[in-house]
Amino acid sequence: MTPASLTDAPSAPAQTAATHCPYCALQCAMTLTPTPGERLPVSVEGREFPTNRGGLCRKGWSSNELLAAPDRLTSPLVRGADGELHPATWDEALDLIAERLRAIQRESGADAVGIFGGGGLTNEKAYQLGKFARIALRTSRIDYNGRFCMSSAAAAANRAFGVDRGLPFPLTDLDTAETILMLGSNVGDTMPPFVSHLQGARARGGLIVVDPRRSTTARLTADGAGQHVQPVPGSDLALLLGLIHVVIAEGLFDADYVNRRTRGFEALRRSVSMWWPERAEQVTGVPAAAIQSLARRLAESGSTYILTGRGVEQHADGTDTATAAINLALLLGLPGTPGSGYGTLTGQGNGQGGREHGQKSDQLPGYRKIDDPAAREYVAAVWGVDPAIIPGPGIPAVQLLQSCGRPGGVRALLVHGSNVVVSSPNVQSVRDALARLDLLVVSDFFLSETARLAHVVLPVLQWAEEDGTMTNLEGRVLRRRRALEPPAGPRSELWIMAELARRFDAPGTWDLDPSLVFDELARASAGGLADYSGLSHATLDALEAEGVGAHWPYPPGGIGTPRLFADRFAHADGRARLVAVRSYSPETPHGGELSLITGRLLEHYQSGAQTRRVPELNDARPELVAQLHPATARDRGVADGDLVRLENRRGAVEARVGVSSDIRPDTVFLPFHFPDGASANLLTSDRLDPISSMPEFKNAVVTLTRVVTA
Repeated sequence: MTPASLTDAPSAPAQTAATHCPYCALQCAMTLTPTPGERLPVSVEGREFPTNRGGLCRKGWSSNELLAAPDRLTSPLVRGADGELHPATWDEALDLIAERLRAIQRESGADAVGIFGGGGLTNEKAYQLGKFARIALRTSRIDYNGRFCMSSAAAAANRAFGVDRGLPFPLTDLDTAETILMLGSNVGDTMPPFVSHLQGARARGGLIVVDPRRSTTARLTADGAGQHVQPVPGSDLALLLGLIHVVIAEGLFDADYVNRRTRGFEALRRSVSMWWPERAEQVTGVPAAAIQSLARRLAESGSTYILTGRGVEQHADGTDTATAAINLALLLGLPGTPGSGYGTLTGQGNGQGGREHGQKSDQLPGYRKIDDPAAREYVAAVWGVDPAIIPGPGIPAVQLLQSCGRPGGVRALLVHGSNVVVSSPNVQSVRDALARLDLLVVSDFFLSETARLAHVVLPVLQWAEEDGTMTNLEGRVLRRRRALEPPAGPRSELWIMAELARRFDAPGTWDLDPSLVFDELARASAGGLADYSGLSHATLDALEAEGVGAHWPYPPGGIGTPRLFADRFAHADGRARLVAVRSYSPETPHGGELSLITGRLLEHYQSGAQTRRVPELNDARPELVAQLHPATARDRGVADGDLVRLENRRGAVEARVGVSSDIRPDTVFLPFHFPDGASANLLTSDRLDPISSMPEFKNAVVTLTRVVTA
């Protein structure tokens, strides 16, 4: 390996930096200015940018608090014979990791070591992590938490369009929409600056929100701004099939577009023949007349967009539900048509880029398939290795975690950018699995709930302390810029991987400079679906200075692709696929049971490992609250503020009651940001979508009882 891996990257002085928020995939633009001598090391200002237009949400405005958190990790920690974590030097920690990994692989094979990545890692780190797994550790066992987020939407887009990009158009295209149908997404809480792009549709009475709750986003439809459709939880696919039935039966589809640009219409028509509006009403609870009216509005609008989110995708039929939404969009002639479109809203900061360059168990950089001989040969040439040493496909996230400590499973797991003991489904089974490991290594900047269980904890850099790139929900590649010096002790994951690769005598180059890693990523992606080969850090800096975006694919000499599908789809024949899907019966409550739905709060993000450390955010939402309808609370003899126990066969949690008419009487809502005994994922199901391996976070049944306190 090259000498570049033996020293840390050159440091840069603290300086004002034009960068992007560390949270969601909107990647709002902000400016960080160092503030020497003050409690917070930088100040935050919103920066004019197409996605956020200078605005930030509460999480963005307070993101500098993370940089001054008193419990920041600054030294490697190693668990001693007393069972406690103790400070260690970097050489001690890395030597221990390498020694233990080598011993495990000698005894049980390369696949006895696994890696679990994250959708918040920069493109450079995500790329290097996939490379590290495959040619340093020679393991196929790598996947990431995007499997919990975007996998069903990605699988649906790949089979329909031949390519997966969250929004295949710039977000600003929504500004002029007459009608926007949003299914299972609450952008009012999860990415508030997004709401500015809904104002045109609201002004035209065309914002339609499908959600079992009257969420912040659903409330935007009030006063004639649109319509809130409140189906039975888990019935989104039946609703979409009902809409498709009406569109076909009433001849509302764009016949010319369907004939020219798609395949599969007849099979689709037959598959929805039994989903007349009255039958869909019986399953969804949405009146037949409302289904007919909604279908007509979508078809008759001059500018229509259909957007999906996790609420309809995190199901065992999530791929089919997303596919049904795409079928509806294709029938209406939306994808690739100016002023209309279909898209899905990526959640994590680099959820798009994180899955494009090698963290997924079945992919190589550039969105190449790992079992494609030509793809393997090309990427191997960039890496300077024999393609035969690159392992084949691994196993997806849930199976990877379930295999921990099992015969034939992984005995050691390296976790980067993920807090799996809060964010995983059926989370007690994951906690049990991690306890069976011979070695758990967690890289993080705080002692997260997962890091608390580790044998070795490695402190890493925070977002304002590093350079790199992110890819937002539009497929726009963005520059993250360093604004301040990190404290002594933490290291970049690039440095950690290089040092471990050296200890494994790994082939290839392991650069520490993110711009050089990006250059290699660009070469490895060339010719792939997600082609970054015309980009570099310098090019991105120049494009941003000119106010021009950089949407992939971006081959050399090109100008990027802000809008996909104008002329053709990514299948060989250029046509999209209409894929017939069938509805299945989800787990439904009986007797006094309730349907459980989970989601995010405005103040918190993902597992809460960061936002629970920001006093302004945590003080506003300090504990788990179960949202209940007033009638449901009355029937169970509980009142606002009471403590209740929610339980099913997987686990139990205790929560305060929050009484609200914004939720259906047959449903209870829990946020998933809280740890330990307050983790909503103690109740969620790890049943998997057979196509995407997405777990069924959004379909569970629970009982609710009042906790009697002395």
